[in-house]
Amino acid sequence: MKVDQFDFDLPRELIAARPAVPRDSSRLLEIREGGVADRTFSDLPDLLVPGDMLVFNDTRVIPVRLTGRRGEVSVEATLHKAIDEFEWQAFAKPARKLKPGDRLAFAEDFEAEIMAKGEGGEVRLKFSSGSMTMAEALARFGSAPLPPYIPRDHGPDCRDGRDYQTIYARHDGAVAAPTAGLHFTEQSLARLAARGVGAVYGTLHVGAGTFLPVKTDDTDDHRMHSETGHLDAAAADAINGARAAGGRVIAVGTTSLRLLESAADGNGQLRPFDGETSLFITPGYEFKAIDGLISNFHTPRSTLFMLVCALAGTARMKAAYAHAVAVGYRFYSFGDACFIPRLAS
Repeated sequence: MKVDQFDFDLPRELIAARPAVPRDSSRLLEIREGGVADRTFSDLPDLLVPGDMLVFNDTRVIPVRLTGRRGEVSVEATLHKAIDEFEWQAFAKPARKLKPGDRLAFAEDFEAEIMAKGEGGEVRLKFSSGSMTMAEALARFGSAPLPPYIPRDHGPDCRDGRDYQTIYARHDGAVAAPTAGLHFTEQSLARLAARGVGAVYGTLHVGAGTFLPVKTDDTDDHRMHSETGHLDAAAADAINGARAAGGRVIAVGTTSLRLLESAADGNGQLRPFDGETSLFITPGYEFKAIDGLISNFHTPRSTLFMLVCALAGTARMKAAYAHAVAVGYRFYSFGDACFIPRLAS
């Protein structure tokens, strides 16, 4: 299908530069069969019933944004996929004059050689870090990999390192946050538990490819980057049990949704999953494992907006987004959220 079907106008001033404080004071747009309802995120327990199951992505964002130099030229590199501990795929800028064999210095005893160069500023880097492990070097010299639409005159700050991380993050590996989870607080999790809503955790290490713009004219020609995911047997059994008992399975974020759909068999039963997924969901997709989604507002023409259109219908989601724009919802990573049950297109 044509990518321009998923375009919409978004005023730049609606792109959130900082998250709401507290996190669960953000707005929540409830998508309904007959329209929408304006709520706050702290209302989420009212939209769920005892026996429903929330599925969270417990990946942890690692500080993969690096600033260094090639000679006298400043270069920024955002790592997005590890080949091994010291070799990574990355997006570099400015990239036009970079070539294989160039060396980028990020700090004393921490540098990288460009091993290969691809399209769109992508490079393959091989690092040397002296006596430090790569994790130690990134912790010392890296910063939060904020998306480019979040303005920072001097790069990400200490607050970003906290804000761009869910409170339940456990497993290092993401280079972008599973942003729907950023709205949850300890208090909101406790209220959901008191309501009788279950919670389980899987892991999908979010890659930058999830958020890359679709540059093709037709969705059939777009290639999704793969991401590493894990769902253990206990989590799969808990989700299957909740659904068998009549509860709804609600994915917290598009990353959790894609992990669950990747782990489901043809009958919607979940199995343990440990591997790569490049699942690309567009309208017409038959959902097997989930009954709803909590999600932030996504960029025009993106794979993520296509996914929510597949879940609730393109016309309905475009109308909901138009309402959100009209009444001033905040968009993207630090913005507000939607509650989207699976609806007929």
